[in-house]
Amino acid sequence: MLSDPTRVRLLWALLDGEMAVNELAEAVGKSQAGVSQHLAKLRLARLVRTRKQGNQVFYRIENSHASQLVQDAIYHAEHSSGGFPDHHRAADAVSHLDPATGT
Repeated sequence: MLSDPTRVRLLWALLDGEMAVNELAEAVGKSQAGVSQHLAKLRLARLVRTRKQGNQVFYRIENSHASQLVQDAIYHAEHSSGGFPDHHRAADAVSHLDPATGT
């Protein structure tokens, strides 16, 4: 499921919380029909769940395990691409703070 960049981007967007299909389509720059097909696959794999409100369907990450899987996949990809991963930049900046002053 995580071998497709669009599905990874959809899951990454959902880490911030529940979103409607049209919001997800805008977030990843794809058509709603295409996004719906990817979301159906993610739902079958039990990585996302749905909630219907009126004629809108909202998606969210299935659980904390799926959320951790997505984060780990992104972090692994950042390490594999070479250079200094973004998720280490924030940690590195914090490690240089003086504990007494926070600066």
